[in-house]
Amino acid sequence: MLGTLRFRLTALFLAVVLVFGLVSIAAAVRLFQDVTRTASERELQREASGLAALYAASALRATDEGARAPEFAAEKLELATGDELFYVGASLFPGQRFGLTRLPRSALGEIELDRDRQVTFEFTPPAERRVLLAAAHPVKLEPGTDPFGWLIVAKPTAELREQWLNLVGRLALALAFGIALAGVLFYWLSHRLTDPVLALARATEEVAAGRYDVDIPVARGSDEVSLLTERFRGMVEQLAEAEQLKRSFLMSVSHELRTPLTAIRGHVEAIREGIITEPDQVQGSLDIVAAETDRLERLVGDVLDLAKLQAHRFTVRREEVDLNRVLDHAYGAFTEEARRREIDYRLAAESEPPVIVSDGDRVLQVITNLLSNAFRWTPDGGRIELSLASENGSVLVDVLDTGPGVPLRERARIFDAFVSEDADGTGLGLPIARELAVALGGRIELQSEIGRGSRFRFVIPATTAVVRG
Repeated sequence: MLGTLRFRLTALFLAVVLVFGLVSIAAAVRLFQDVTRTASERELQREASGLAALYAASALRATDEGARAPEFAAEKLELATGDELFYVGASLFPGQRFGLTRLPRSALGEIELDRDRQVTFEFTPPAERRVLLAAAHPVKLEPGTDPFGWLIVAKPTAELREQWLNLVGRLALALAFGIALAGVLFYWLSHRLTDPVLALARATEEVAAGRYDVDIPVARGSDEVSLLTERFRGMVEQLAEAEQLKRSFLMSVSHELRTPLTAIRGHVEAIREGIITEPDQVQGSLDIVAAETDRLERLVGDVLDLAKLQAHRFTVRREEVDLNRVLDHAYGAFTEEARRREIDYRLAAESEPPVIVSDGDRVLQVITNLLSNAFRWTPDGGRIELSLASENGSVLVDVLDTGPGVPLRERARIFDAFVSEDADGTGLGLPIARELAVALGGRIELQSEIGRGSRFRFVIPATTAVVRG
């Protein structure tokens, strides 16, 4: 649980929220402290200015009219303002009490009181431990004269501390509520984020065990996890298809190998056990063994060639290829079979075909495989034509036959390994031809009409950029 991605994501999100919350609270408290102190100082200054003017007027009236000290009590002023009042200096009402708490000048320590303007400071009253924030205003009976003293309005700094401590408590409560709400939200979000990842993890375990029919969640949206899910789904489908092809390939190879081996074993055992004793019968069995051996050798060679082509573990040379010579070679390899089967076998080529840069042996192998396929399906007395032309920067080698044609649904399958209805064929000629054509930078096209024959076209660029395996 503690090591899961879901828990770590939630913990990380909450840690980020907590850090930003604490930083925000610290900044807010600091700002509130500054604002509160500034507001308190202005309030003290305003009250000190008003009360100093009030006491100065009362002292001037007492001096001019012989009036007594003002009847209002300093305690009532303190109750009304919520602050404490002090006085430093000569008495404003000689011989009379005027209610203000008088402080000796030494009680302010090193604080300098200005004769013309207010001064804000902190101090500790005598015999006390409290620290007060105070504003001292000079009390003058006449403008421009020296002050009689200074009226001090003060409040405990603890009150300021209580204000921002209350703020801290409320902010902490708000932070706790926000973290709880964010925790629920982040847990839900992490659940949404990690569920597809966990499903993919379970699917990878299934795929690693060789089971490809796994349940992969449907991707919703276009985010990275959805993209990963779609990519993984495609990969699993390709792996499943590759596994199926591998099994089919192995089964086909096993079947194709078993057939000639069975025939060879049967005839060899018949000769060894004396079942066949007549010279003609022995010779016939040996001929069958030789034919099946040739077929087996052909099959093994074709399988190796196809495996190398599909694994890109083959070599392609770059050389100038005389296509007339290549076509003459391919054409000549089947002239005897055409004569024996009375097939109308023709060669049509340009007088001066372009010289291509490719691998002549591979080009010859492609054309030979196409011709071999044509002779396999063309009935005796039919027609096969091998032609060469150039068009739009490409060389076109066509092999036409009058065979049965290829149904539309079979035109893609005949290029798959071991897909052949001919008992004498291996089913690898066309797949090898297609792989070689692609490796040479070209392609094979098929046009066919049922009952009238087929045209296999080998298209190769006039100047081939050879693809190397």
